[in-house]
Amino acid sequence: MTLAASDLEELTTAIADRLYVQIAGWHLYLGDAGLAGTLAIECAGRLDQGASVCARQSLEAVQVPIGGGATRLPLARLVPAGQLRDLEELLAPYA
Repeated sequence: MTLAASDLEELTTAIADRLYVQIAGWHLYLGDAGLAGTLAIECAGRLDQGASVCARQSLEAVQVPIGGGATRLPLARLVPAGQLRDLEELLAPYA
């Protein structure tokens, strides 16, 4: 499934403003971390699988560079469980 450019931009903005990574009690929103667009693109390519599967697979697919890029972790390992539900809610209208 392909999203129109305006829908992709809307999804990117929603992700940027609502989702965050949590490290040592700190919240870094994906928009500030520069990860919102990457996650939105991953999600757009998986929407035909349904919001729940799309959210899980997309969070696993986005690799976040840690320590200057020496290590990469899936975004799924950096977001709290509640953020997965929030992403599913954001994706539901598009799926």
